[in-house]
Amino acid sequence: MSKPNPTVFIVDDDASVRDALSLLLNAAGYEVQAFASAESFLDSADDRPVPACVVSDVKMPGLSGLELQDDVCATKYPLPFVFITGHGDIPMSVKAMKKGAVDFLIKPFDDEQLLDAIKKALKKDEKSLADLSEQEGIALCLDTLTEREREVLTYLIAGMLNKQVAYELDIAERTVKAHRKQILEKMKVGSIAELVRLTEKAGLQPFKTDQS
Repeated sequence: MSKPNPTVFIVDDDASVRDALSLLLNAAGYEVQAFASAESFLDSADDRPVPACVVSDVKMPGLSGLELQDDVCATKYPLPFVFITGHGDIPMSVKAMKKGAVDFLIKPFDDEQLLDAIKKALKKDEKSLADLSEQEGIALCLDTLTEREREVLTYLIAGMLNKQVAYELDIAERTVKAHRKQILEKMKVGSIAELVRLTEKAGLQPFKTDQS
């Protein structure tokens, strides 16, 4: 089964701009979905092809492009933005870039400028989705741990030795070793260092020792 082509969402209230960009991007091999307003884009289906990005005008009736960026960036699957505008100014572009926009192009712009910006945006989205997929995989592994194993894990990623964990939990050291083995197997790692890396990505906090 072939991978779907990357998708570019065009959001612009000017029909001629939407048509011109759709022709350009289809010719470049992208799937294109065009919307006449930010509201119609937000009302579209949540499921989206992967990877994807948004090419949006800044000033539009109703929600502006910057307001659309705020709404999209607050979702589970934030999309990178490339802004195009005939009314841009430096403060506006700075604001957009600070929020993570890949580029801010002033009309008229060269086709290659837009295509280069879209390539960067799609590469950024691909990485974001890979990171999210990894985080979801880690969460699934964490869900397989028992309550006691999760408790032991928080001590282990704090750097405590087996005997120290045993003392803290008032259990035998061999029991800690058994839990440690199970934890490493369930988390699909071969060392505590790898375990620390995974739990950091998942946002799991280690147990705070007196020395922390």
